[in-house]
Amino acid sequence: IDTWGVDYGLLAADGNLLGIPYAYRDSRTDGMMEEFFRLIPRETVYEYTGIQFMQLNTLFQIFAAKKSNNSLLNHATDLLFIPDLLNYLFTGIKKTEFSFASTSQLLNPVTGNWENKLFEAMQVPVSIMQEIILPGTILGTISPGVSGETGAGKVSVAAVASHDTGSAVAAVPALGKNWAYLSSGTWSLMGIEVDKPIINSKSLEYNFTNEGGVDGTIRFLKNITGMWLLQQSKKSWSETKDFSYDELIAMAKNENNFQCFVDTDAHELMNPSDMPAAIQKYCSRTGQHIPDTIGKIVRCIFDSLAMKYKFVLNQLQELSPFPVEVLHIIGGGSKQYLNQIIANALGIPVVAGPAEATAIGNIMMQARATGQVKDITEMRSIIAGSFTSETFYPQDTRLWDDAFDKYLRVTSDNN
Repeated sequence: IDTWGVDYGLLAADGNLLGIPYAYRDSRTDGMMEEFFRLIPRETVYEYTGIQFMQLNTLFQIFAAKKSNNSLLNHATDLLFIPDLLNYLFTGIKKTEFSFASTSQLLNPVTGNWENKLFEAMQVPVSIMQEIILPGTILGTISPGVSGETGAGKVSVAAVASHDTGSAVAAVPALGKNWAYLSSGTWSLMGIEVDKPIINSKSLEYNFTNEGGVDGTIRFLKNITGMWLLQQSKKSWSETKDFSYDELIAMAKNENNFQCFVDTDAHELMNPSDMPAAIQKYCSRTGQHIPDTIGKIVRCIFDSLAMKYKFVLNQLQELSPFPVEVLHIIGGGSKQYLNQIIANALGIPVVAGPAEATAIGNIMMQARATGQVKDITEMRSIIAGSFTSETFYPQDTRLWDDAFDKYLRVTSDNN
């Protein structure tokens, strides 16, 4: 099982779930980072965890619950992240998988254990956390109760890379070196694969994260708001007409580029009630052309995403122990039109596919757990030979470089 990151459920002493888990796009964590830094400085938290600061991280969710004297947290004996919770319901086994644990900002990536000082600061017992297991191992078998109810028999349950991005990156069909990845969906996650965490003053300044990968690797990356802006805009427009994504892309292609930009990570775009209006308000606030048609808004989103990727890649090039010469885009946000403008903006080739990388990586990690493949290299070789990819080469790079200066000006408050 793999899911999105950071969210969790709480169990009582009798093993039952205490209430419904919160979703991370919840206002209860507003201001919690700054509150927590009064207990442990930002620099020290990063030194402990190497994780990008986002108010949705599990650390700040738990802190918010503790600050509000949340009765569920007070009565909990166990915390299980969403995939671990689902595995528990299948097997009765309480364990936490490494790749997911690393998203929480509660794990020390050097020791591989929970960072007790964070729990002490919150006055939350670290004993609510579970033993950490590695991806690509057998967790156990489904419980007799589940087996009896389903008639499934004694079925093994594998611990895959249970953070969906961990499974997706495991499916990158890269056979060489000097590559980066962009896992593209609601979130865009851009990074590289390294052997050990990169934790220094520059990675702190740029707010990069060190998340657990497969075969002892670290996914050194940055979380970027991805297709969320388009998804929420489409949702708003669906009140009058339910456009397909292909229709929205076609409208965007008919508009001039570089008319306006937004920082896709701006707080005001995190969860507005009306995304198109929020984008227009951002453009007005920054003295830009205000996009007044659906096509112009979609074009603004795409141009802004491509520029954000360029901005983050420039930072990544500074931090990486090797030069990034090609970008692999995986996931559902891998669209032909967007892939081309990303290549144009970045000035390096972009290799797109597979779109269903998370599912493919999940399956291959199950194969790894059962001994059918031996390591990540063999997995990627099989994937590269089984799925087609498409390469996009940079065009009009000088135009994109010139427009990047405008992007930096209008997003300087956030970047």
